[in-house]
Amino acid sequence: MNEQFLFAMEVTLNGLMAGVLYALVALGFVLIYKASGIFNYAQGVMALFAALTLVGMMEGQVPFAHLINAMFGTDIHHFGWTVPALAAIVLTMGVMIFLAWAVNHFIFRHLVNQEPIILFMATIGLAYFLEGFGDLMWGADIRKLDVGLPQGINLWIDEITFNAFGYGFFIDNLDIVATVVAALLVVGLVVFSQYTKQGRALRAVADDHQAALSVGISLNFIWVLVWSIAGFVALVAGIMWGAKSGVQFSLSLIALKALPVLMLGGFTSIPGAIVGGLIIGVGEKLFEFLVGPLVGGATENWFAYVLALLFLVFRPQGLFGERIIERV
Repeated sequence: MNEQFLFAMEVTLNGLMAGVLYALVALGFVLIYKASGIFNYAQGVMALFAALTLVGMMEGQVPFAHLINAMFGTDIHHFGWTVPALAAIVLTMGVMIFLAWAVNHFIFRHLVNQEPIILFMATIGLAYFLEGFGDLMWGADIRKLDVGLPQGINLWIDEITFNAFGYGFFIDNLDIVATVVAALLVVGLVVFSQYTKQGRALRAVADDHQAALSVGISLNFIWVLVWSIAGFVALVAGIMWGAKSGVQFSLSLIALKALPVLMLGGFTSIPGAIVGGLIIGVGEKLFEFLVGPLVGGATENWFAYVLALLFLVFRPQGLFGERIIERV
């Protein structure tokens, strides 16, 4: 079999894996937009903040150590112990739930019935606040995140493909884990929204806030719930991206890569986030492989946005989004 074709197959598989990581971030956007109509610009920073908190807890770092040392002239940085990965993940999830409550209590409950642009600007402010707060709390150093996830080439796939084609495919174990986790997340979220009382309440709030209030559904509870779930998704995304490329402040920029995913899949569709992520992941890898050498490379930086622009022109609601018709 032609070696170029086999390489293209390998690129496609790696694109699918990368697309799953994009989709993990996009899921957080979809969840909050479905429940409240808020486009949460801070979702990428939430993933960064969750990853910083997780690493800080695992290393036993003293929160706000730099601030404490500057104010009191001390030299403390760590408690002297470390926290197991699983316990640190549970503690970090507790922090993200508290963050969800704080965001709703101090920001969004005061902005009920405001214009969408005001809510969007509030999430921009939240993003910059969380980024600065994370820096102040845990420092700005690049950290290695190791929660025990397998990394490196999958030797089984490499051996199978080499025996079958004479060409071993390089597939990262971490990408395989991310794919499995994303699949379980989507199934879990669909089951939650379709078959639980809280999930049905969430869908009712998404359809009509006033009608949901009239039947006794608490908007505050639903919004705290959905921001908590989005925080959990951000934590999962932060773990996957942090384990892959290290915990650093550029991690917050993954939100920008999630935007084309949302435009393709639709802002209100959980399956659309996954499909959109896969399309973007495969598309940018294959485009770089086929067209990149002809135009000087680096097409992965802009391919997703050009594809999203085409969707905005010809199908603005995305593949799975709802068409909105307004009479004027």
